[in-house]
Amino acid sequence: MHRLPESVQESIDRGHIPSPPEILLRLMRTVDDEQATVGDLASIVEQDPGLASRILSVANSPALRRGRELKSLDTCLVALGTRLVHSLATCLSIQRLFDRNPNLDATDIADFWSHSLLVGELARGVAELAEYPHPDEAYLSGLLHDIGELILLSAIGEPYRRFLINSAENPQLLAEEVQLFGTTHADVGGWLIDHWGLNSVLADGTAFHHASAAQILTATALPQMVWIAQALSANMDDSPEFGVVVNGSSLKLERSALFAERDRAIQRTRQIAEALGITVADEFPKRHHAAAAPPQPAQSSAAEEDMAALVGGMAMLQPLQQDLFQLGSDTEVLLALRESARILFELPKVAILLANDKGDALSGEKVGAQPELFRQLSIPLAASRSLAAAAVIERQVRTSFEQTEALPLLDLQLARALGTEGLLCIPMLARSRVIGVMVCGLSEKQYGRLQRRIPWLANFGKIAAISLDAVLEAGRHRQQVEEELTHQFTRHARQIVHEAGNPLGIIKSYLKILERKLPEDGVRQELTVLTEEIDRVANIVGHMTHALKGSAESTSLDLVAVLNDFLVLYADTLFNTKGIRIETVLPQAELPVRINRDSLKQIVLNLWKNASEALVAGKYVKVSVSDNIIHDGAGYVQLRVDDNGPGMPEETIQSLYRPKPISDTAQRGLGLSVVGSLAKKEGVLITCRSQIGAGTSIALLIPKGGAPVAGQPA
Repeated sequence: MHRLPESVQESIDRGHIPSPPEILLRLMRTVDDEQATVGDLASIVEQDPGLASRILSVANSPALRRGRELKSLDTCLVALGTRLVHSLATCLSIQRLFDRNPNLDATDIADFWSHSLLVGELARGVAELAEYPHPDEAYLSGLLHDIGELILLSAIGEPYRRFLINSAENPQLLAEEVQLFGTTHADVGGWLIDHWGLNSVLADGTAFHHASAAQILTATALPQMVWIAQALSANMDDSPEFGVVVNGSSLKLERSALFAERDRAIQRTRQIAEALGITVADEFPKRHHAAAAPPQPAQSSAAEEDMAALVGGMAMLQPLQQDLFQLGSDTEVLLALRESARILFELPKVAILLANDKGDALSGEKVGAQPELFRQLSIPLAASRSLAAAAVIERQVRTSFEQTEALPLLDLQLARALGTEGLLCIPMLARSRVIGVMVCGLSEKQYGRLQRRIPWLANFGKIAAISLDAVLEAGRHRQQVEEELTHQFTRHARQIVHEAGNPLGIIKSYLKILERKLPEDGVRQELTVLTEEIDRVANIVGHMTHALKGSAESTSLDLVAVLNDFLVLYADTLFNTKGIRIETVLPQAELPVRINRDSLKQIVLNLWKNASEALVAGKYVKVSVSDNIIHDGAGYVQLRVDDNGPGMPEETIQSLYRPKPISDTAQRGLGLSVVGSLAKKEGVLITCRSQIGAGTSIALLIPKGGAPVAGQPA
């Protein structure tokens, strides 16, 4: 890949990928709708390359990403949450109002949007025809395939627009793109997706969509599908290259099916445009680049411009302040501030230092997702130590480009850590309290563009401080209330433990007396199991205060023996008396597993009780155990509970993996939440398959153990 020219790199850092205003308006209204779902948001975001790229980049940022890439828009939106999505939409709308790029006009954006949406629809259609397992990835790669065009238009302007007009008439001119501009729009798009840290195959679909037929046939399936989608959109289906790719690829595609898919995708794109109120050219899908008239700058005095900037900034930033107040944690606010600075002021490199408890030093120790140097810092509030400290003390925006004296070495270190020429420091002051400072890395050219917006930056710092102070104060208040409630709960719990312990102890003593009076037959086994259950209940009650006997560590025990004991104690109560048939497939030999005994019993009881409550007479439950299961190189024993009941909705199933608070959970979901929590704690893997009206199957992979410990009850 060619090295990106500086102007292009700068345009990427600024994040100039505009969206049609109609889509932003629809997104804002949908986010405000309390009935809207993540699916509703995803259906809007997936229609626009600008929004999709922003959501992908933010969701995969270090502040949110937890070891795995998020490459579907649904998972990205879930990771961000509705409130952060609202903040992003607000900032993008504000940016569009006050910072229209002179290198882009409405025709550019409408043409780019309609073409990108069409190729995305086509790529997904081709993927489905080829039975590709991830059609949404093909759609996303197709949607973003030309995103480099918009970045190059933003960076270069009229020369690149003229190139697009000429290449639309003569596609062979695309080969000259790198000679004219030092890079290609395909390279820029691929680099951008790589820059987000996403799977390289997703970037390949963007980077190789103009490869030759011979080259694309050597690529994997996803780039081939995007190439075919791009060719269909450009009506290249009668070219020899198109025939070579369709016939030579391993996708097994029929030309007639591809042409039908193109007709469907064109109709779908027109329908979406009509619904959004976006005008699509009559000759669509042909590209419609038009030469823009040179902008005529308005004549106004410097004072008038400063006044407009000041008043406009106060008005424009008001919606952002409302959004920030809705965020629920300091992590969310800090992430929203960074993205707001990137979108509103084209400041892609922002670190944040917060005042310590005494208010006499600035530190980044508690702020994540920024260079390590900032997390090690503790800067005393002395103006001579750093621009960051000077900005807070002087209560004004400070920049290294206005310094007449040599910068302290610390400021040079901060600029190096951010990879920039200089620094711009925005104080965050809430009334008389020092909250912190935003340290922004930027070039002298970037600072030149920002000079008129210094009042906006100062106002942005105040909004940031007030919002952060509010959420931190709410956190301190919440912690105080939680401590008081915990103290009250502990006191009441001790009383409950004491009162419950007395009758449980009496019942256990009576059972021992009764056991000695009974003959030595099967009844004694039932009494032994019942005594163990009383011990388990006492242990659960004791854990209410975290003061009684702790949960035993995981030990090796016989899974078959535990299940047989439970069948003796609970089969009649839960199943037989209700007319529910219970079937078992259990091995005759011992089957050792490594798990805490009480946790295993709690898991099994909740699964059985869950099935019992869901089933009616005539239905059945099947309990089966399988040995010698290997997963990721480790040995497991599988315990399955199958039924032919009514099935479970997805929301209930999700409680196995994301346990809900008790107050928000229905009775059936509560049992599954307990199972999910205990399984996670014990290293038990869970899979669940359920179909409404057809039944449910829950499988547990329990770590395999050695021989049960001598003297350890099953």
